[in-house]
Amino acid sequence: MSKRQDSKFKIDRRMGENLWGRAKSPVNRREYGPGQHGQRRKSKLSDFGIQLRAKQKLKGYYGNISEKQFKGIYKEAARLRGDTGELLIGLLERRLDAIVYRAKFVPTVFAARQFVNHGHVLVNGQRVNIGSYRVKEGDVVTIREKSRQMAIVLEASQSAERDLPDYLEVDHDKMTAKLVRTPAFGDVPYPVQMEPNLVVEFYSRS
Repeated sequence: MSKRQDSKFKIDRRMGENLWGRAKSPVNRREYGPGQHGQRRKSKLSDFGIQLRAKQKLKGYYGNISEKQFKGIYKEAARLRGDTGELLIGLLERRLDAIVYRAKFVPTVFAARQFVNHGHVLVNGQRVNIGSYRVKEGDVVTIREKSRQMAIVLEASQSAERDLPDYLEVDHDKMTAKLVRTPAFGDVPYPVQMEPNLVVEFYSRS
């Protein structure tokens, strides 16, 4: 198990929110941060602190992406024409690991990255083992036939914990997911409030 996967609940507790809306999140039992001083961390945040928190929350949600990679995605969004916050969300949602997670092929985004890395996923019939691979509109993501009976896949696809978004066409019988369109921010089923506008403000400071 990767360190990132092992620490996913630490992210929940640090943020004080159930980021992925999971029943097992420790935030459901205690809303303070990790560590012996966690209960005392309730001081009012500065504008910078609020922006930093929004960035850390969004970055953590997508499997605790590295800062270098996340900033690179932001810079790409900033170069495109349109609302940078909306474009940032669209780019994040087009990651292959995010698609695998959204399609309910696996239970968590951390599991999705590992699942992709281990070669269980095809894009348009070709194996892709890079979680950050950018899926295009119309691309079809498929779980390899040998991998479809894995317990993790069967449990996730039958789970009622998450709903399927309407920007994906998912067939759990064939284990396929097609990206119909790049989602807008309002289309993404985040279980907690995300504020991409604050992420843009954070990076605009530097």
